[in-house]
Formats: sequence, structure tokens, C-alpha cells
Amino acid sequence: MPAEFKQYKRKEIAQLRPYQTGDDMAGVSISDADKRNGSPKEGDMIARNPDDATDMWLVAKDYFEKHFAPVE
Repeated sequence: MPAEFKQYKRKEIAQLRPYQTGDDMAGVSISDADKRNGSPKEGDMIARNPDDATDMWLVAKDYFEKHFAPVE
């Protein structure tokens, strides 16, 4: 039986930038679920690992808007 899901809060500030039409997406991971929903598309964000700038993944617009806020 798989382990139970638990809630976790992020410890660090995330690094993200907006996806722009025409961006080279080589090296950016996109989940199958996001691909099925039409990503990459306007409003999506590209996140990167602050410890390894080559480790990047797409964050869908709806998830981004629900879970992230800019650092002031």
C-alpha cells in the first residue's frame, strides 16, 4: 500500500518566470497532465531549482495563481 499523502509547506522562496510564446522548452519538464491541458500556454510559469538553474519545470497558470504570491 502506498504511503499516505501529508501536507507540507515550502521552506524557501521559489524562482519562477512567465512562459512566453516561442520560449525554447528544451530542458523544461512538463507533466503529462499539463500537456493534456494545452500547456505550455500564456499564464504558465517556468520554475527553476535555485541550487541548479538547469533543473526547470512548468507550473500551470491555475496552480501558480492558487499557490504562489510575489515576494515584496
